[in-house]
Amino acid sequence: MIRCIIIEDQPPAQRVLKKYIADMGNMDLKGTFADALQAMAFLKTESIDLIFLDIHLPKISGIDFLKNTSLNPKVILTTAFSDYALESYEYDVIDYLLKPFSFERFVQAVSKVPPPKSEQLQIKNSITRETSPEIIFIKSGYEHIKIDVSDIIFIHSDADYTEVYTGLYKHLSQEPLRFWEGFLDPNRFIRIHKSYIINTLKIEKIIGNRVYLDKKTALPIGRAYKEHFMKHVLK
Repeated sequence: MIRCIIIEDQPPAQRVLKKYIADMGNMDLKGTFADALQAMAFLKTESIDLIFLDIHLPKISGIDFLKNTSLNPKVILTTAFSDYALESYEYDVIDYLLKPFSFERFVQAVSKVPPPKSEQLQIKNSITRETSPEIIFIKSGYEHIKIDVSDIIFIHSDADYTEVYTGLYKHLSQEPLRFWEGFLDPNRFIRIHKSYIINTLKIEKIIGNRVYLDKKTALPIGRAYKEHFMKHVLK
């Protein structure tokens, strides 16, 4: 569980961050502060893993807060202005979210935060005990989720992350599609498009340039991938 706080003076921005944090399901919001001075007093007595920090704040700006505070927590900056992006990285921030930002972009930023050492050890031990050729762990946001490979229907690439579909669930992963192409069994999982890898065991039918999975999902077959795909399926 990642412990975090929000330093943001605008109520609408506070509400967006609170909703995104709640939607993650694995983050514990310890406080919301309208200015940096209140947060500094809080941080003297509380241990936090991550701060969502606005740049334009009353009394002390987010940049001045970074300059004058020795921080143990990781920091993700949130702002409506891009002017400070370059300067902010001088203070070793994790990411720079330009408002308004989507939930997917929020997940991408949070996924860059390293787990606490105790949690890293738990993950390592869990993988050692439970991983088999049919089980994988997906890093989704701040969690490592165990998935049965046979449940994967298809994987979709979307910009800087991938979406792993397992029937009722969709898991966001920070791994690119080329990672999954090299990691999964090529006899079962095949790339049919620049944006899709499918589980061939889930194919219901193929019509023209579309493949139908589990009776309800139709995906395009890219021209560059069709010949290899058809040879693989019809062999």
